[in-house]
Amino acid sequence: MTKSRDLTLADRATDLGFGVGWSAARALPDRVVERAFRLAADRTWRRQGPSVRQLTANLSRVVPPERLPELDVIAQEGVRRYMRYWSEAFRLPEWSQQRVDETFEVVEGLDRLDAAMNAGNGAVLALTHSGNWDLAGAWGCHRYGGLVTVAERLKPESLYDRFVAYRESLGMEILALGDSDVLRVLTRRLREGRLVPLLADRDLAHTGVPVDFFGERASMPGGPAVLSQLTGAPLIPATLWFDGDRTVARIGEPIEAPPIEDRGERIAAMTQSVADAFAVDVARHPEDWHMMQRLWHADLDGA
Repeated sequence: MTKSRDLTLADRATDLGFGVGWSAARALPDRVVERAFRLAADRTWRRQGPSVRQLTANLSRVVPPERLPELDVIAQEGVRRYMRYWSEAFRLPEWSQQRVDETFEVVEGLDRLDAAMNAGNGAVLALTHSGNWDLAGAWGCHRYGGLVTVAERLKPESLYDRFVAYRESLGMEILALGDSDVLRVLTRRLREGRLVPLLADRDLAHTGVPVDFFGERASMPGGPAVLSQLTGAPLIPATLWFDGDRTVARIGEPIEAPPIEDRGERIAAMTQSVADAFAVDVARHPEDWHMMQRLWHADLDGA
């Protein structure tokens, strides 16, 4: 736990801001919260800070050529939908199970995920940073009796603790990225037949697998493929996006391990298949892809 005297002023402000956001969003009517977050999104867009500029640069790579003239409109809507994620996240612990079920739907491939879970070997669900993945997690906890996932350690530590408590309140078991026993625990949970959804479109640990993504080199985490190989649990890509008042999901086909003897090459091939699956729906729903960080090697090298 971070001691209070070790926190910087920025750390204190960040933790306080999130705490106020959580409290206010739960106390105010939905329409007030939604309007406030939309206004905040538009103000963020007008300021054109580094994160907004990076989002626009990222979207310029994934938007189909015929939509490139709309790039600024798409990017502004992307900021709005990112803030919508936060608006819903702050209120989600107060939502009833009925509301969760009414605002999340798998529009394709639910039978694939159900079949994988009914087989008893668990499933590794590889997700993009799109739509509202916490809402998807709350839905998955109810349908499959909980889940276990990994979260990035945030600064300050008190903010990370807030997020752990928030997600645990939805029924999730949260492991910290970088802890020494993460792989062991995830492996055990899969062998117990649990669902393991992992955000897999950004290489947070900087140890990822190089992939081709929209014609350029990027890195994505190899952990989902490694877990699938270690346990025999199917690796299933999934994408999320907003559709009116709902978050919807498409569950892809399970990714088969290629008949390659070298383990590292198998992991690389499976991770590339995940990237290919992601690319389909990211291109279809670019407004919903909340990627405000550098992803491609060209941007990382330039930094």
